[in-house]
Amino acid sequence: MLQLDRATVHFGHRPALDEVSLDVATHESVCVLGPSGSGKSTLLRAVAGLQELDAGRVLLGGKDQRGVPAHRRGVGLMFQDHQLFPQRDVGGNIAFGLRMHGAGRDRQRSRVAELLDLVGLADAAPRPVGELSGGEQQRVALARALAPNPRLLMLDEPLGQLDRSLRERLVLELRELFQELGTTVLAVTHDQQEAFTLADRVVVMREGRLAQTGTPMEVWQHPADAFVARFLGFHNLTAATVRGEAAETAWGGIGVPAGSRQGAATVLVRPTGVRLTDSGAGLDCRVTARTFLGGQVAVHLQPEGAPRLEALCPLHSAPAPGDKVTVAFAPPQDGEIVVLPAEDAA
Repeated sequence: MLQLDRATVHFGHRPALDEVSLDVATHESVCVLGPSGSGKSTLLRAVAGLQELDAGRVLLGGKDQRGVPAHRRGVGLMFQDHQLFPQRDVGGNIAFGLRMHGAGRDRQRSRVAELLDLVGLADAAPRPVGELSGGEQQRVALARALAPNPRLLMLDEPLGQLDRSLRERLVLELRELFQELGTTVLAVTHDQQEAFTLADRVVVMREGRLAQTGTPMEVWQHPADAFVARFLGFHNLTAATVRGEAAETAWGGIGVPAGSRQGAATVLVRPTGVRLTDSGAGLDCRVTARTFLGGQVAVHLQPEGAPRLEALCPLHSAPAPGDKVTVAFAPPQDGEIVVLPAEDAA
């Protein structure tokens, strides 16, 4: 459906997109993740025809889109702020794209009713958009983007202005809706939970380049480097020297999976791989803070002379700030220890 072939965009001397190549298959949902300034929104605008490439190509259905204006590319675009027309009611907003494509009034009415039913807002066509909640406006914006049957639907931080509980509910609904419709989706977001729920494939960007591409499970289990790991929210990272199935680190010796890269490396220990122990053998730490995560607590630990650690503990047994604890690390076969490239080689 979509191919980016060495797509390049410069803003001054800085590349916002640096020879990015990416394919999106028909019916596939791909989410592009990255911090602010990584180039993810520029990528979306380039595909939509809102940002001209300095080099490379964008192909839709195998056809080069150079010189093709945005309104002729057959793509739908939904922005973070929804950009609904305040002077039009719900039905008028959804029908806008249909009118631009020359649909008759009967077709407009039937398509609007069909889409409102699809997004759970049946009979809302005459309502002023100013009376809608944030979640309802998001649904109207989605219906408007879907109205002309775009071959590719693009979402730019679509849930960014909603509170977390509403985002978590709506992203599940979006996933189910896109699967039902067979929609091809390219979305950008900075929220990894949102991306991992919505996407068949995740793309992580860094400074205009692709840092990693893979299924949500692949990226989560095997981040490509320390940058990707930190972006995903992992903080237990330290320089290491790996010999065989053991790593020498500032936290002491840690067992690593068989076949791990040897020599200079970075070791990631997931919070679930940091275990508080009563044995008295292990790494002595002081609890500096706690973060409550529903039924679990993230416990922040400071070893003496070593980088901080984060552990996950059950709510009922979590130590308090100021407590002294001893920690051990999970065995490598548990999948909690990952060996990454050394940061200066990543």
